[in-house]
Amino acid sequence: MLNPTKSLVAAIIVAYSIMVPSAVMAIEIGQTLPFEKVQTLDGAYFEIPKNNTKNTLIQLWASWCPFCKRQNNYLQDFSKRIPPGSMNIVTISIDKTPAIAKEYMRQNHYSFPAAMMTPELNQAIGKIRGVPVLLILDAKNKLIYKEIGEVFEEDYVELIKYAR
Repeated sequence: MLNPTKSLVAAIIVAYSIMVPSAVMAIEIGQTLPFEKVQTLDGAYFEIPKNNTKNTLIQLWASWCPFCKRQNNYLQDFSKRIPPGSMNIVTISIDKTPAIAKEYMRQNHYSFPAAMMTPELNQAIGKIRGVPVLLILDAKNKLIYKEIGEVFEEDYVELIKYAR
């Protein structure tokens, strides 16, 4: 039997994890991501429209991650294969500085929108176990697809079903 102090600590941990899930766990399928406007590396802004009718693909990456580089190449091809305007796409760099992320985007000739991770977005997404991370939100910002780790080229072919 637990002593009263251990019971109290256990109860506090359980209550905290229920009341503040994003601090403990990452967003899961079926949960809504409160996605606000983010400034992209080129100075523009990416925002999901208020009357959104499209799914949104969000990819988290880092310039130092070899799996992210391959996956960003697949995303570049994917963004050209889907019908124009059929999906919102934005990527989020977790690099230490925007300069590192900008140089990476320039060197690799990526044309998809990229922004830096913000504290607000980091809190909304919650704890992640590594990069790359691929999230797809429905038109109401509910998470409908999540993959941690590299998504391969043939997997991107399957993701076309989310473009509308």
